[in-house]
Amino acid sequence: MFAWVTEMVAAGGLWGVFALMVLENLFPPIPSELIMAASGFAAARGQMSLLWLVAFAVAGTLAGNLFWYELGRWLGVERFRPLVARFGKWFAVEEEDLDRATDMLKRWGPFAICIGRMFPGVRTLISVPAGMVEIPRTVFYLWTALGSAVWLTFLALAGYFLEEHYDKVEGWVEPLAWVVVGVAVGGYAAHLAYAFRRARRRRQQG
Repeated sequence: MFAWVTEMVAAGGLWGVFALMVLENLFPPIPSELIMAASGFAAARGQMSLLWLVAFAVAGTLAGNLFWYELGRWLGVERFRPLVARFGKWFAVEEEDLDRATDMLKRWGPFAICIGRMFPGVRTLISVPAGMVEIPRTVFYLWTALGSAVWLTFLALAGYFLEEHYDKVEGWVEPLAWVVVGVAVGGYAAHLAYAFRRARRRRQQG
């Protein structure tokens, strides 16, 4: 996987980084950790500017999150609630979870958005409730850009300074990526089983 990402970054340049970051934030097929590490390697080889690399990566992040934030804003909490009631168990989410998330964002919105950019899964999912509680667009996009810039710069620099150890890094990053995928799938299966048990107990109690 890591070698494939590296080849795609080399072939697509800055616009390739932009496209990968859009996809990573729409429906994460490739973690940003891999994208930015590979891009940092490319920058170290002189294939692209490190500064422009971070700028295009942040722009791709904003473009990907624009979809989820605007979708959440269009749906609104009350329009989204019936969807959670009907389909939430497939994602181990119930209405009280939705209430907790929206309350947290109303209270800690900018901070939660900024810090959330540094955690896999959270960085994409947080955009929907942020839109639903109608956090102002300027606040959302500013703090998304800020949090993303800090995290993506760190990843790009890590790739940049590890360039001379590329062969060693490639050897452990790719297996680690598959481990992350396996843990994510296993975690989802466990959450799904728990959600169905919780829904069954509620039906029996009701």
